Amino acid sequence: MKLLKDKNVIITGATRGIGKGIAEVFAENGANVAFTYSSSVDAATILEKELQSLGVKAKGYQSNAADFDAAQKFVADVMEEFGSVDVLINNAGITKDNLLMRMSEEDFDKVIAINLKSVFNLTKAVIKPMMKQRKGSIINMSSVVGVKGNAGQANYAASKAGILGFTKSVALELGSRNIRCNAIAPGFIETEMTAKLDENTVKEWRKAIPLRRGGSPEDIANACVFLASEMSGYITGQTINVDGGMLT
Repeated sequence: MKLLKDKNVIITGATRGIGKGIAEVFAENGANVAFTYSSSVDAATILEKELQSLGVKAKGYQSNAADFDAAQKFVADVMEEFGSVDVLINNAGITKDNLLMRMSEEDFDKVIAINLKSVFNLTKAVIKPMMKQRKGSIINMSSVVGVKGNAGQANYAASKAGILGFTKSVALELGSRNIRCNAIAPGFIETEMTAKLDENTVKEWRKAIPLRRGGSPEDIANACVFLASEMSGYITGQTINVDGGMLT
């Protein structure tokens, strides 16, 4: 059974890592996928074809989620092309790690703009169509770092913690319209980015996790499928920690 058959889904930042994993698992579950990317045109074209080969409609849009007007135009284009938006997954994000005493104002502002303001921009853009159809699921990608903090990541932690407060507020505002809003807080997820890390460091991280392994993009994608489907129809305003027990 395809849990998301014929649902139209927006995923920001989907050409690599967690976003790509979500796009693939959603297409496998029957969802039509509209996704954004910032610069990797080739990766977007490859992903588009891969998703279409699964028998769904898929289209990539080069769009800056941190730009308010660009986000509005992107959602308007998706509405024209797909007809509706059933699910929004705010996944776009970056890191600019440094100890606070060495962190530049620019690095703080950029992380807040891409990680947090983008969530406001896209959510604001989908509210009207979702209210009109009186249904929708918004899923915001936070992080365990947003829940517990992390040295050297004050900007990232602030952006991801901000997402949690935003999620709860949106859930309270839109619940009466049958629009749900939840957050996912991934733990240590193994992607192309973590593959560049020192192997011994990665082994130490795995040892500290109760399940003794890093997560995969599919682990996050499966939680997203649950929150996007009718299986979670009575769940809103929640944060699901998908972290192998890190925060236990």
